[in-house]
Amino acid sequence: MGAFPFRISARDGDARTGVIETPRGPIHTPAFMPLGTAGTVKALTVDQVASTGSEIILGNTYHLMLRPTAERVARLGGLHRFMRWERPILTDSGGFQVMSLSKIAKVAEEAVTFQSHIDGSRHVLSPERSIEIQADLLGADIVMQLDECVSWPVEEARAAEALRLSARWAARCKTAFGTRDAQALFGIQQGSTFEGLRRESAERLTEIGFDGYGIGGLAVGEDHAAMCGVLDYAVGMLPAERPRYLMGVGKPIDIVEAVARGVDMFDCVIPTRSGRHGQAWTWEGSVNLKNARFADDAAPLDAAIDCPASRDYSRAYLHHLVKSGEILGQVLLSWHNIAFYQTLMAALRSAIAEGRLDALRREVRARADAG
Repeated sequence: MGAFPFRISARDGDARTGVIETPRGPIHTPAFMPLGTAGTVKALTVDQVASTGSEIILGNTYHLMLRPTAERVARLGGLHRFMRWERPILTDSGGFQVMSLSKIAKVAEEAVTFQSHIDGSRHVLSPERSIEIQADLLGADIVMQLDECVSWPVEEARAAEALRLSARWAARCKTAFGTRDAQALFGIQQGSTFEGLRRESAERLTEIGFDGYGIGGLAVGEDHAAMCGVLDYAVGMLPAERPRYLMGVGKPIDIVEAVARGVDMFDCVIPTRSGRHGQAWTWEGSVNLKNARFADDAAPLDAAIDCPASRDYSRAYLHHLVKSGEILGQVLLSWHNIAFYQTLMAALRSAIAEGRLDALRREVRARADAG
């Protein structure tokens, strides 16, 4: 069953809805996790995040180990107390950021050595150190294995090398993590867009045995069709009785298509990043509040969403805030976007339970294609 019971309550094709039971509260799936990368969901208080229906957020090993340091967070009571978030937290292992942000990254069997993008200081991140930071110092509820991430496109031989190193690191992470009742450990499937490699990765991870499984190596440059093509086979390779987490995805249409293929968990920078740049996500697609056509628009972003940012402020006011560079514009649009994403997840859960996912899927796709 895993450290946390995962109960599937309904299915519609390959899609499923259910609940992950954790000591800090339930996570209803399919679930979207706002990014609290550096101990904050950007521009929002934890109370605002909770008000959207968010049941779990994501923190990041790389950023927190550099600043304020994981040891400091531990001395101050752990990440939950530090940021005043009482619900579950999943932490990314830091592998992706090491490869994408650090100045120099040297990958070896033992560990990855890198220089901080902040001050150039040298750091070493091994599988064991990643687990120590996430589980022992930050106190995350769901911990991710350390893996090697490769960009896209990539040669098959290079993708194979990375997945095999990741599999060896996964075994070391499992040993370091041990057995815990109040924390869970997820492995990460790699293999880029190569079906045989995806299968090899899934088989090696399943043999080790994890509480859940991430699908890594996507949303790294490939287009929507390529991502869906991988998910057509990759999701079903992972154990059906465990949660499946598609890492770093995505736009609403990406989430809907992944849910239809059996994915349970998501995270992405899009809601808050878009909000900081004047973009709102709605059922009609994305809306650029910088556009002059909103200058006299008295309508709210979406009066049906139970969020003050969505229903209580006019598009004209939001347009004014964005054009004026006012911080409140970033706050309100980020708040609305997280609320919209959680409304989307609730709609997906209802559609699966009622056997009408295909209809919702067609509706979202038609709007995405129109946009």
